Amino acid sequence: MLDQLYQQPSTCLAIFKLLKPLSKQIVVRLLYGTGITKPQFDNWFYNPKDADAQEHLNLLWKLNICVENEIVLNKIFQLGLHYALTGSGTQSFGVLIEAEDAMTVAELDRYAQDQWQGVLYSLVGNPSKQRPHSIVELLQRSGLMVPVGRKSEDPDLKITSKGFQFLLQQTSIQIWAFLLHYLEMAEQLDMNVVQVLGFIFQLANLELGKAYSVEALDPSHRMMLEDLKHLGLIYQRKKKSNYFYPTRLSTSLTADTTSVNASGKGYILVETNYRIYAYTNSPFQIAILGLFVSMKTRFPNMVVGLLNRDSVKEAFDNGITADQIISYLTSHAHPQMLQSTPILPSTVVDQIRLWEMERNRLKASPGYLYMNFDNRQQYTDLLKYSTDFGYCLWSSDQKMMLFVSKEGHEPIKQYYSSQNKK
Repeated sequence: MLDQLYQQPSTCLAIFKLLKPLSKQIVVRLLYGTGITKPQFDNWFYNPKDADAQEHLNLLWKLNICVENEIVLNKIFQLGLHYALTGSGTQSFGVLIEAEDAMTVAELDRYAQDQWQGVLYSLVGNPSKQRPHSIVELLQRSGLMVPVGRKSEDPDLKITSKGFQFLLQQTSIQIWAFLLHYLEMAEQLDMNVVQVLGFIFQLANLELGKAYSVEALDPSHRMMLEDLKHLGLIYQRKKKSNYFYPTRLSTSLTADTTSVNASGKGYILVETNYRIYAYTNSPFQIAILGLFVSMKTRFPNMVVGLLNRDSVKEAFDNGITADQIISYLTSHAHPQMLQSTPILPSTVVDQIRLWEMERNRLKASPGYLYMNFDNRQQYTDLLKYSTDFGYCLWSSDQKMMLFVSKEGHEPIKQYYSSQNKK
């Protein structure tokens, strides 16, 4: 599959951008040669036995950039990267076109942010009816949301612990996570995964603010435009428009930058009396806070809420953990709070953890209860056996009762039978 991907110069360039600096140096030094020997390779490094150098070489072998067990570039990748760096193979970098309504970079940035926040807004319990079925299905397949209730058609969805953790990540990481699940879904729908991944890498190499021809795309790439549009990776004025714009979300996929992180500066103030002040008018940010904060007052540019047992317990019931709540409040703390050490009031942090411990005081475990033993020796033997193998969950010497895990029931039955035969 990798050789098929490397047929496109845009893919070779995208993979090259994603490599670590040392791996890039190795590729560049091999690009216009016919390969080198292992001793020659060792001479490139101050310490040839450094495990880091071998680790980078192993990665190049794994990606089939270098021929396995040799220090020479894969001919297909070598030719593709050469074309990309010298400006050949321009078809794989899209075909520029004059758009009817030219979009500025600022307009594209606003559009991409609105679209992506719309996807994230769906995670916090506000799915848009305009969101296509493929995006909703992607939210479920990725484990970010789960159905609520027993409705088989168009069920209500709620965020999972994994989904809340997803919200804490940088935008670039979120997008890559989505695209990886999109690839899995594409494979199940019998789409050509090589072409899907190739188009994603092609978008990563397009120029921001330029319009590209739709007619120059393969049919499989045109099928992807609608989904990528809803994710905010491209802008297309109408479904039948003959051009599209890549947004910063797509052109930054292979960039070593955090410029696509649209979370902005911190906006949350937390007081020792558990009161929350959030300086924002974003429905998305307010909806996230609403997952674990009881909202009290809303102003044009600020909302006021309260952290209490009921609101936090509801978050726990939805799979959100105390660490995730604390992490979110910390990572979005107002600049004024960042001047304090610790950032969040310790009383608030401790109370959130105590509420979680309070909820986890009792733990239900399925298993089997053994009682009515013939004698104490029989009870003692089974207790020792179940304890030695970690099957015992509870026991009472006084009542000669033993509770074992579900997994330990069969082994204990076999042990009991073998003891009775003696």
